[in-house]
Amino acid sequence: MAHFNICFYERAIRRERVFKDRLNPLEVLSEKELLEKLRFPRHAIQELAIDLEEHLRPETLRNFSISPLLQVCLALRFFATGCFINTAADLIGVHKSTASRIIHRVACALSGRLPLYPTDVSTLNKVKADFFNIAGFPNVVGAIDGTHIRIQAPSTHEPLFVNRKGYHSINVQAICDAKLRVLNCVARWPGSTHDSRILVNSRIHDAFERGELQGVLLGDSGYPLKPWLLTPFLNPVSVPQARYNTAHTKTRNVIERCFGVLKRRFHCLHAELKMKPEKVCNIICACVVLHNMARDLALPDLEDDQICEEPTLEITEAGGEDGSGRYIRQMIVENIFSV
Repeated sequence: MAHFNICFYERAIRRERVFKDRLNPLEVLSEKELLEKLRFPRHAIQELAIDLEEHLRPETLRNFSISPLLQVCLALRFFATGCFINTAADLIGVHKSTASRIIHRVACALSGRLPLYPTDVSTLNKVKADFFNIAGFPNVVGAIDGTHIRIQAPSTHEPLFVNRKGYHSINVQAICDAKLRVLNCVARWPGSTHDSRILVNSRIHDAFERGELQGVLLGDSGYPLKPWLLTPFLNPVSVPQARYNTAHTKTRNVIERCFGVLKRRFHCLHAELKMKPEKVCNIICACVVLHNMARDLALPDLEDDQICEEPTLEITEAGGEDGSGRYIRQMIVENIFSV
């Protein structure tokens, strides 16, 4: 009995020490510090923890289980800074392996909440109006582009992840609106995959092909010209075509800015993610969900958020254009940009 009491006492002391070391950032950080370190204000973090509680709630209170709130704080710290996992673990006083599991768990919970492309007429009309106000380009429901997220060399299929710039990455396709909010995201293709191939194999491609979405996307010359996907003229031969290209560039620039804002707010996407590709894809999707949350809350951008990614020009793959796409583009040139 005496031995049992001693063991019980030792466990109680250990539990008290663990919980003492496990600090709650919301209790020790100011509102400004929370925005700097976790990228969200106190009330938003609390609401997010409540929202994800079903996925993050521990099955038992034994073994010093970690609350959903602390799990969200730890994951946000990693997403915001891209620091080493053991550095993020120090935020709440847990082991590196525990922090790794938490980051993966929170990322999976968030990635399941990726936005679905709006289909109701009123929302699409609002998106079209916002795009039109930029440079007078009509009927635009989104700007599309790809961005590369650097990863460490994977142990399997390593050559597939080497992109055209020579480093390992995940090629992420995204579509955003004029307010820099991501409407659609595909994050599952290795870095060597061409942008047009990602598009052709995506659900959004099939939705536009079936006519389920009304309007046009704007993409760079790495995409095929289609009736619902307009690209610039590679060699404009008239003033109206030059005007079209100028309006196209100004309007499509929002996707470059969107990537810049996303990577500045969540610096883990700017650095090299030292994880397996599958986990990296979940983290990318989680950051996209959090990015939209930040846009909805109208949170202030970081100082250099306005620095957009450097645009890259690619030659469209052979056979990418079709006659109806050229016809639609020419009609826009004649009816909108010839005046």
